[in-house]
Amino acid sequence: MPAAPPSSSLPSPPAPASSTLPRRTAARGAAIVVALLVLPGCAGWKPFQKWERAAKDKDKYGPTADARIKDLVARSKAATAGTAEQRLEFTQELAASVLQEHDPRVRVKILQTAAAYDTAAATAICKGALQDPDDQVRIAACDVWAKRGGDEAVALLASRFQNDADHDVRLRALRMLGELKNKEAIPVLAKALEDSDPAVQYRAVASLKEVSGRDLGNDVNVWRAWAADPSTAPEWSIAEQFRRIF
Repeated sequence: MPAAPPSSSLPSPPAPASSTLPRRTAARGAAIVVALLVLPGCAGWKPFQKWERAAKDKDKYGPTADARIKDLVARSKAATAGTAEQRLEFTQELAASVLQEHDPRVRVKILQTAAAYDTAAATAICKGALQDPDDQVRIAACDVWAKRGGDEAVALLASRFQNDADHDVRLRALRMLGELKNKEAIPVLAKALEDSDPAVQYRAVASLKEVSGRDLGNDVNVWRAWAADPSTAPEWSIAEQFRRIF
């Protein structure tokens, strides 16, 4: 039986496959990333592009509108919980920021936030919003003044109805005049009955019902007569309502 060869001449056993696996996996992963970034016609992987664009936009334009609104809400909560001096300072900051804000949604939020404060700066914001270049901001301002109330609200809403170029803003001003339930608004609403637009006439009638506390139906002529001389206008009885319906 031949003798076994010396142990030193035996070939070294192969290295375990597991020892090279991490290096191969890492290399393959790196190759995939590189391939994604340098594919012909592709400037980069879309998620990377999106994140990079968002970062650049933030550096260039500042926080998004949603972020500014979120920050506004947080600062308002802090001001409400603070001292009178802090609330005054906060509304002054709002007055400065609304002049620089380009997004109408944010200006609406600034307006609605300011409406909760009784300061000169807050009142200035609410008045200025009635002349905002965006119709949605002016509509929101009409709603704010209906909540603030008083004779000043009547005058401001009446002016907005009479002078605004946007149809929806004029209608909202008329509607809010009704919600005020202030009899000082009757002359303005009576004049609105003479408008050539049926939608304006209808809204004026609806608001007159709220302000007067009476329901004379939907006949514009009946309301015109009542506005001219309330003592001569016919009473609107339940029986008359049934006759009109049937």
